[in-house]
Amino acid sequence: MMYDRDIREPLFEFLEEYYGKVRILEEKRMGRSRADVVMILSDAVCGLEIKSDADTYARLSRQVRDYDQYCDCNYIVAGTRHAHHVAEHVPKWWGIITVELEEGKPDFYMLRKPQQNPKVDWQKKMSLLWRPELVHIQELNQMPRYKEKSKQFVIEKILLKVPKDKLYLQISQELFERDYTKIAEEIRAYRKEKQEQGKFRKKSGNKNNRNVK
Repeated sequence: MMYDRDIREPLFEFLEEYYGKVRILEEKRMGRSRADVVMILSDAVCGLEIKSDADTYARLSRQVRDYDQYCDCNYIVAGTRHAHHVAEHVPKWWGIITVELEEGKPDFYMLRKPQQNPKVDWQKKMSLLWRPELVHIQELNQMPRYKEKSKQFVIEKILLKVPKDKLYLQISQELFERDYTKIAEEIRAYRKEKQEQGKFRKKSGNKNNRNVK
C-alpha cells in the first residue's frame, strides 16, 4: 500500500519530466479545502489532489468544488485502489494520473489529460496572489496603484482592465518568481506604510476637529 508521503516527491519528478518548466506549491488553502499540490505552468495554475491507497472519497466532492473555483485545470492522482473507478468521482474536465508500485517504486501513468476548467472564478484565482504581486501586475499594465483600497478592489480593477489571455501569463509569472523571503519583507513594508497613512489621517482629523467652533 502506498501513502501520500510515498507519492509526493516521485510525483513532482514525473510532472517536471512531463511538463518541463513547473513550480510546485504544496498545501495551498483554497476556500474550505487545502490543495495537496498547486502546479504553476507558464500559462496556467493547476491543482492536484492526491488520493493514495489509504485515502477515501469522503471530502472529495467539496475539494472538487474548491479546486474548480481557483485553478485553470485540475488533476486527481489516484493510487491503485482507486484507479479503476476514480473517473466516477471527478468532473470530465479533470485529468487523471494513476500511480502503482513497480519494482518497489511509484510508477505514474497519464490516464486522462485535463481540459480547461469551465468553473474557475477569476477573483478567487487572483486572490492566490499577494498584494505586492498584484502591485507588479498593475505596474505591468500601467494602472494606478490604489494604495488605500482593499485587495478585493484592486483585483476587480485588474479584471476590468487586463485581458484574460494576458493575465494567464502574468499570474503564472508572479507565482514562478515568488520569493518567500523577499515577499514577506515587502508585505511588512506595505503594512507599515498603511499603518503610517492611517495615523496621519487620524492626526489630520483631530487637528481639523480642534479648529471647529
